[in-house]
Amino acid sequence: MVEAVQVSKSFGSNQVLKSISLTVARGEVLCLVGPSGSGKSTFLRCINHLETVDAGRLRVDGTLIGYREKGDRLHELKPRDAARQRRDIGMVFQRFNLFPHMTALENIIEAPIRVNRANKAAAIVRARELLARVGLADKADAYPAHLSGGQQQRVAIARALAMDPKLMLFDEPTSALDPELVGEVLDVMKQLAQSGMTMIVVTHEMGFAREVADSLAFMDGGVVVESGDPRTVLADPQHERTRAFLSKVL
Repeated sequence: MVEAVQVSKSFGSNQVLKSISLTVARGEVLCLVGPSGSGKSTFLRCINHLETVDAGRLRVDGTLIGYREKGDRLHELKPRDAARQRRDIGMVFQRFNLFPHMTALENIIEAPIRVNRANKAAAIVRARELLARVGLADKADAYPAHLSGGQQQRVAIARALAMDPKLMLFDEPTSALDPELVGEVLDVMKQLAQSGMTMIVVTHEMGFAREVADSLAFMDGGVVVESGDPRTVLADPQHERTRAFLSKVL
């Protein structure tokens, strides 16, 4: 589903990604872990072309993301064409980014109606199904200001799912939440993984990674230092840098 080949990205003189190569099979969950500034979120944003890449190739379901290839050169897609690719890739951010003037239901139906030209009645039925799926069937008419952080994040997940994505990206979806609200979001993500959704999750929740992920990659300094089965990597890391990081978070 996802193939990254020698992906590099710099911001000015700061090289954030250094030739990253990773693959994620269809239906697989990959967790990216590592210290702040290691390039995890930037890599995630490159997958749906919220950030451009300086070198390398990123493909989702066989399609080159953000560019067209002509000979051995890449030409960036027009914004409209890049946005069209993005429809197949759901993303959930640290901050919930809900429209504050819209109810939970209105937040969820906005993109299917405006972008996919979905029938409004059908979009509302689908939105109610998704709210029930994330445990918020009774919050359809609530505005974000009247929802807890965990509830807002679950609405954000439902909103991403409303576009029927092939792939879901999660950028530290629980880091902005109070500790007692983390579990309700992780439970929804576990159910999503069990349903067969392909997911890439940037997270500090090692218990979630151990339980749900099919593979885990530890990043530091813009490179993948170590990757493999999450239970193996977490229990018996082979690289000194991985051991040092895990000793502080486990």
